[in-house]
Amino acid sequence: MTDFASAAAEYLATRRAMGYHFGNQGRVVGQFAAYLDRVGAEHLNIAHALAWAKEPAGAAPAWWAVRLSTARGFARYLSAFDPATEVPPVGLLPDPGHRAVPYIYSEEDVARVREAAGRLRPEHRADTYKTLIALVAVTGMRAGEPVRLDRGDVDLGQGLLTIRNTKFGKSRQLPLHPSTVEALTAYAQRRDERRPRAKSPSFFTSATGTRLLRDNLTTVFPRLVREAELCSTNRYRPPRLHDLRHSWAVRTIISWYRDGLDVEQRLPLLSTWLGHASPRDSYWYLTAVPELLELVAERIDAAAEARP
Repeated sequence: MTDFASAAAEYLATRRAMGYHFGNQGRVVGQFAAYLDRVGAEHLNIAHALAWAKEPAGAAPAWWAVRLSTARGFARYLSAFDPATEVPPVGLLPDPGHRAVPYIYSEEDVARVREAAGRLRPEHRADTYKTLIALVAVTGMRAGEPVRLDRGDVDLGQGLLTIRNTKFGKSRQLPLHPSTVEALTAYAQRRDERRPRAKSPSFFTSATGTRLLRDNLTTVFPRLVREAELCSTNRYRPPRLHDLRHSWAVRTIISWYRDGLDVEQRLPLLSTWLGHASPRDSYWYLTAVPELLELVAERIDAAAEARP
């Protein structure tokens, strides 16, 4: 009988050694392994993978397909050590295969979420979440990047953030607006006044002075969204923290159109800021909201009128 928990740990360690950064997917693999151990599986088979993937019963079919894909990757790895392993075939569960439309936050939406964060207790917890959410909203950082920031990564004198070893092992620097520098400086002062002797090198800290965990952030944020009464058109996909990144990208493109800039020429700048290898990767974050479509239409009409 396979020790699936140990096998999952080895699988994740192997993948990480190859340069893969597992976040939520790593936890999902662990959950699958725990399920196999719990049901007393002798070997991983298709029936086990399918039964686990279709949990919970009321989840979106796309989520079931994601879970089965995760189980498939683990099964491929396990089959090298256990020939009795069955690898679920591709297409066993229908995957809608379309890009889920992200929630594009307005400035009012962000303010309402931050207001909800301000009601958290104790006071430092509220302060941390309010500041972190604002930082993600104005920089388009990935959801896991702010919690990894150390104090040395936040150069308030130069107004510069250094984001290290993110997706694909890349690092980048983000210049900050003076208002953002002012807000981060004020947070750092309050943080140090509450706890003069730092327990952690982390810039954003928990109520106990330790590094704020991404798991806590992704658990608390949906609660703040509910308290702010924000609703998405997709009942399976409420507004997420990561959607602030989509929102930032869309607002940036809109501002370039408003300023009459050559948007196509500036797309490499957007890609570099977001930490992507090429502009092609950044297209995923662009959503055709009405304001953006109107600006694009105006640009097209102006170009047509300018033709001889």
